[in-house]
Amino acid sequence: MENFIYANPVKIIFGRDTINEIVNEIPQGSKVLMTYGGGSIRNNGVYDQAAKALSGYEWYEFSGIEPNPHYETCMKAVALIKEKGIDFILAVGGGSVLDATKFIAAAVCFEGGDPWQILSGRSEVKKALPFGDILTLPATGSEMNAGAVITRAETQEKLAFGSAYTYPKFSVLDPTVTYSLPPRQIGNGVVDAFVHVMEQYLTYNEGSVLLQDHMAEAIVKTLVVEGPKALVAPTDYDVRANLMWASTWALNGWISQGVPEDWATHMIGHEITAFYGLDHAQTLAIVLPGVMTVLKEQKRKKIIRLGKEVFGTDGIDNTIRAVENFFEKMGVKTHLSDYDLGDEAIAKVAGRLNKRGWKLGECHNVTADLVKEILIIRK
Repeated sequence: MENFIYANPVKIIFGRDTINEIVNEIPQGSKVLMTYGGGSIRNNGVYDQAAKALSGYEWYEFSGIEPNPHYETCMKAVALIKEKGIDFILAVGGGSVLDATKFIAAAVCFEGGDPWQILSGRSEVKKALPFGDILTLPATGSEMNAGAVITRAETQEKLAFGSAYTYPKFSVLDPTVTYSLPPRQIGNGVVDAFVHVMEQYLTYNEGSVLLQDHMAEAIVKTLVVEGPKALVAPTDYDVRANLMWASTWALNGWISQGVPEDWATHMIGHEITAFYGLDHAQTLAIVLPGVMTVLKEQKRKKIIRLGKEVFGTDGIDNTIRAVENFFEKMGVKTHLSDYDLGDEAIAKVAGRLNKRGWKLGECHNVTADLVKEILIIRK
């Protein structure tokens, strides 16, 4: 096990009817900006609950945050914050709204020129506006981590950043607000959380971090058992609660402590989304089985362990097939051709990574040529 330092300052407020608790968390006298996406929160009652809880504050709203949040949109929110003198942000939505809010919170305080440098140049974030959130779509773990991914539409770039200053002050997790999610978002959320765990678990090491391994397996077992149930029983509270909490634990930093991490699947997937607009989870479902296949010798012990402990199967190929079948069961397709993509997409993604000179994966051996190989077998 490698050395590590771990701290997570996020306060979790979990359970039914907890949205009103935000009045105990947002400092009195704050000027609040509520950020959200396309407006689904107006249809499921979450907007009204949040507005009621904010009734004692001076507050404004900013909507229209995209599923893959755009830098251009975020900068409009930054301008509004400066205009109104906002000093607290409340994100209401899923991972995209939280990611956008993290960047907005950092960008509004950034003094180094163009805030895109936070992403492109990894400029240091020295402060950020405080924010909290009401989670409506469990998937990304953004409610309990400091990371975010932002797309610049103008240049078709999708890049990530993180900072100790971009942890939420609090996150409200009420499983009942997920009842109205459509099947596509349920499937995407489960796949996203599953792959988050794999990026931290499915590496070259085996046996040296037993507690984290057991925790990772417990999370994905929960996703595998409860995910399909959510598709057929969307208002089962216990199913929704288990999925919401498992998704949070998939990326709150705990299972990554003392272990090597991969993240090649995500980095490749980001480029597919940047060029072609696929849902984040759709790209992950395409790429992960390819990464497992091409790097099967490097990841042999962990792939075999995953098959035995989670899917009750043996052998590398059977485990890869079980992962692919699970994604398909959740309604998320697993090949480029399912989205009418082929050789041109493979060349563009590999070319972008080659231009950047990135070497991905826990062993830094996933070159552009290997990315091409991974994607070719996922055609």
